[in-house]
Amino acid sequence: MLEYTWAMRHAALNDLPAALLFVAVCFDLAGWALKRETLRAAGLWTLWAGVVGGWAAYVSGRLAEASIDHGEAIHELMERHERLALYLMVLFTAVLLWRLWRRGQLSRVEDLVVRLLSIGGIVLLVITAAVGGRAVFEHAAGVTNEHLIAEARDRNIQLPAAAATSDSTTARPPHQHTPGTPPHQH
Repeated sequence: MLEYTWAMRHAALNDLPAALLFVAVCFDLAGWALKRETLRAAGLWTLWAGVVGGWAAYVSGRLAEASIDHGEAIHELMERHERLALYLMVLFTAVLLWRLWRRGQLSRVEDLVVRLLSIGGIVLLVITAAVGGRAVFEHAAGVTNEHLIAEARDRNIQLPAAAATSDSTTARPPHQHTPGTPPHQH
């Protein structure tokens, strides 16, 4: 049975809002450049979906933080990722609320400010994703200690004695290669 953790929920929820926010800004910029209100309207609807989904990803990330095994390096990255994600969501929520409040009747200055804030939001989005990616791909955030030890054993990584003996149930027998597989190292 597959256990579905908060870390897995966060991973499932965080990509779509990021894509939606990016596309919302692209629609808005295209609508401005081409003077097409239909593109700007598509941008507003996409922004709505991105903001709602972004807050769901933010909340799931907060819940995941308390439920995963982690050390100090991951903790620092998670804290930075969380802080950046909060800034990101506040920024895009403010842009959405401003556009809704003004009902699309932005002055030239307001339109420029909103556009620049949205572009800045995309930069912040990329930075936030990079920090989260570092936590996952460089420090195995979201991977339980049990699974991390089993994976290290599967890769024939020598573990310190304390880690190697912490849970003997995670030891796996060596895997079998299919007939005809050329010799190789793991």
